[in-house]
Amino acid sequence: MPLALWALTLSAFAIGTTEFVIVGLIPTIAASLQVSVPSAGLLVSLYALGVAVGAPVLTALTGRVPRKPLLLGLMALFTLGNLVAWMAPGYSALMAARVLTGLAHGVFFSIGSTIATGLVPRGKAASAIALMFTGLTVALVTGVPLGTFIGQTLGWQTTFLAVSMLGAIAFVGSLILVPDTIATPPAASLAGQFAVLKKPRLLLVYAMTALGYGGSFIAFTYLAPMLQEVTGFSASSVSLVMLVYGVSVAAGNIWGGKLADHKGPVRALQIVFSLLAAVLFVFTFTASHPWLAIATVLAWGAVAFGNVPGLQVYVVQQAERHAPQAVDVASGLNIAAFNLGIAGGAWLGGLVVARFGLTATPWIGALVVVAAIGLTTLAGRLDRRSGVPAAARPAAVTAH
Repeated sequence: MPLALWALTLSAFAIGTTEFVIVGLIPTIAASLQVSVPSAGLLVSLYALGVAVGAPVLTALTGRVPRKPLLLGLMALFTLGNLVAWMAPGYSALMAARVLTGLAHGVFFSIGSTIATGLVPRGKAASAIALMFTGLTVALVTGVPLGTFIGQTLGWQTTFLAVSMLGAIAFVGSLILVPDTIATPPAASLAGQFAVLKKPRLLLVYAMTALGYGGSFIAFTYLAPMLQEVTGFSASSVSLVMLVYGVSVAAGNIWGGKLADHKGPVRALQIVFSLLAAVLFVFTFTASHPWLAIATVLAWGAVAFGNVPGLQVYVVQQAERHAPQAVDVASGLNIAAFNLGIAGGAWLGGLVVARFGLTATPWIGALVVVAAIGLTTLAGRLDRRSGVPAAARPAAVTAH
C-alpha cells in the first residue's frame, strides 16, 4: 500500500478521536464551563449534525474541486476547528468549534474512499478503503481512552490541542504524499441526492440506521457521568473503561460483518439489535455494581457497532434494486443517517437525564433499539414479498 494511504489513515484516526473523545470528557467539560451535563451532551449532537449536513450537502457543493486541494482544505478546517476548541473561552465557542470540525468530518469520509481507491490498482480498492477506515477503529481503541486520560489529567483543552497536532501532521503527510493526479469523479448534485430520498425502501433503511444506532447513543453519550456518579468510578478510571469499550467495538465490528455475510443483512441486524437492546436493559441494573458494569460495557461495545456492516450492506443492496443510478449517493446518505442517529440520541439522552436521571438512559435507549428491530422485521417481510432472498449478495462496507 502506498504511503499516501497512511496519511489518510492518520486523518481518519484524528477525526475519529475528536468525534468520540467528547463522550469521556462530558463531566469534565460540564464542570469546567459550568454547564449542565445535558448541555455538555449537546456537543455530541452538534458535531453529528455537522457531519450529517457536511456529508451530502458540502460534498455536492465541492464536487468539482480537485481531490487533493479539497483534502488539504478539509484537514486545515479540521485542525482549525480543534484549535478553536482548545482556545474556546466558553460553551458557545466550543459549540461552534464542534460544528466546524463536524463539517470537515462529513466531507472527508465522503471523498476519502474515492481518494483511497485512486491510489491503488483496481484489484486492491477494497483493501485500500479498509485500511483508511482502520483509523476509526484504532481511534476507538487507543485515541479515545488516551484523549480522555489527557483531558482529565491536563484539562480538556489539552485533548483538542493534541488532536489538532495530529491534524497538522496528517495535513503535511497528505501535502507531501498524496499525488496531484487523483481523478475527480463526476459530481453528485443535490437534486440527485434528494431523488434518492423519494425511495420508500431506502427511507426505511435510513430509519433503521438512525434508530438502531441512535438508541445506543442515548446512553453512550452519558456513559462517563454514569460511571462516575452511579457506578462510583473515579474520573481517571473512566479512560480505562473507554479502552475496554473500544477493544470490544473493534471485535464487534468484525463479528457483525461476518454475521451479515453468513445470515444476510436483515437477519444479522435482527440479531445484533436484539442483543443491543438486551444489553442496554441489563445495564440499567448493573450500572451500580462496578465489576458487573464493566462486563456490561464490554458486551455493549461488542454489539453497539456490530450493526454498521449489516446496515451499510443492506442500503447498498436496496439502492442496487431501487436506485441503481445512485448507489454511492444512497450509501453516503446512510452515513448521514448514522450521524442523525447520534445527534438525535445525544439530544434525547440529555432530555432523559434532565427529567428522569442518568439511570433512565439505558432502558429508554433499549426501547428505541426495539423500534429498530420492528422496522428491520418489516423490511424483511417486504423483501420476501418482492422475492428477494434473505442472504442476498453482500457489498463492500464502509462506515462513518
